[in-house]
Amino acid sequence: MQIIQKYFKDLSPEQIRQFAALKDLYTEWNDKINVVSRKDIDQLYERHILHSLGIAKVMSFKPGTRILDVGTGGGFPGVPLAILFPDCNFHLIDSIGKKIKVVEEVCAGAGIKNVTATHGRAEDVKDTYHFIVSRAVTRFKPFWSWINKKFNAEQFNDLNNGVLYLKGGDLAEEIQELNRPAYEYDLNMFFEEEFFDTKKVVHVPAF
Repeated sequence: MQIIQKYFKDLSPEQIRQFAALKDLYTEWNDKINVVSRKDIDQLYERHILHSLGIAKVMSFKPGTRILDVGTGGGFPGVPLAILFPDCNFHLIDSIGKKIKVVEEVCAGAGIKNVTATHGRAEDVKDTYHFIVSRAVTRFKPFWSWINKKFNAEQFNDLNNGVLYLKGGDLAEEIQELNRPAYEYDLNMFFEEEFFDTKKVVHVPAF
């Protein structure tokens, strides 16, 4: 929990309580439904929660922003972002129903009210969103084909509406394959832990 407060110093008491609750909730549910690798559960705050919050270092969502998290798994990056931005609306979707069960139980246990969780595929979502977030679900080109019709044209954030994608390594080939403007932000600019040395947030504007 200290690592979250190290990088996010203005958390409210309620946000601190919610972030602190995630450890026991994920440990309990991970024993029933494996959503975080066994070796990673001890590094939950660094490798999953703080990693998810890397998006917040690039984009501070304004109240009323609608965000879709595609392939959320156990709730990353959507659950940590929902705690950090309680005035935004998060829709978390995954094709594996038992993972959505974990998301629902974790949100209920931590008292997170601004999350809707859906078992399904991104292609079937009918709503539109200001931003779509995800964590290394697939290559950029197929991902874009799933979601490119799901953006709301209303712009009021500091970055243009679009995708904010967490991924690591050399992404030049994938970005070239996508054939759209994309902007890379190295997470080691924000977090000093070695885990973040190759991790990035990629912003792909929708319009």
